[in-house]
Amino acid sequence: MTQQIPSTEPELAGVRNFRDVGGLPTVDGRRVRHGVLFRSGHLAHATGEDAVFLSSLGLHTIFDFRNAADQKLEGADVELPGVRNVNLPLTDPADGAEFWKMVRDGDIDQLREILADGKAAHRMIVSYRTIIRERTAEHSQVVHALAEDSVPALMHCAAGKDRAGLSVAVTLLALGVERDAILDDYLKSNAKHRRYKVHRTSTSASAYSPEVMELLSPLFDARAEYLAAAMETIEETWGGVDAYLERGLGLTAGTRERLRERMLD
Repeated sequence: MTQQIPSTEPELAGVRNFRDVGGLPTVDGRRVRHGVLFRSGHLAHATGEDAVFLSSLGLHTIFDFRNAADQKLEGADVELPGVRNVNLPLTDPADGAEFWKMVRDGDIDQLREILADGKAAHRMIVSYRTIIRERTAEHSQVVHALAEDSVPALMHCAAGKDRAGLSVAVTLLALGVERDAILDDYLKSNAKHRRYKVHRTSTSASAYSPEVMELLSPLFDARAEYLAAAMETIEETWGGVDAYLERGLGLTAGTRERLRERMLD
């Protein structure tokens, strides 16, 4: 019996950008099963009620794609009884530490220097391309785990937008989900109630001035051009999705079919 699509999303007090990825259509007419793949921002600030809800999902595995710097800034995930936590950093702990310190602490002149004139968006595009090209081992581990025993699963990073967004997108590619549906799900992270709360050290009004927020926005937006850059990297590096899954991630036809049987209606 097919699970009904929930009419509303849960409102979690301390977890941003949570959603069930179920319901997305595949190119061969199937759909991602509800209740097998969830995505969100980090779980470090989950309230007791949030934890009760998350525990009710029957999760097998939580994939945390944050690095050590993220975890130091935000804290460790809340522990859920009986749930396996797998930390797979998708950026080097030292990568960009000074950059993100500048984002939090820098004055307007410093922010203009590192973010203005398309620099922020360019940084995001480079980051997406790099993760797809260089983090095949981590993405391989994720899809193989899902094919074997790790569902229901929740994937998250800090905001649940970039590293989790790419990992969800890779999983959906392996499931044969339509490209437009993958993009639509990715762009849902832009909804106001889902967006990551920008952290700035200064409490002065100027720290969140319109110009500052405009400079920062490319870092905290989910943009179609970012995901397009990831897809282009797959085409340029491996020649297509099937070759990427087979050669890049080591996903055999048999493993891919097991993944589909576990996660599709």
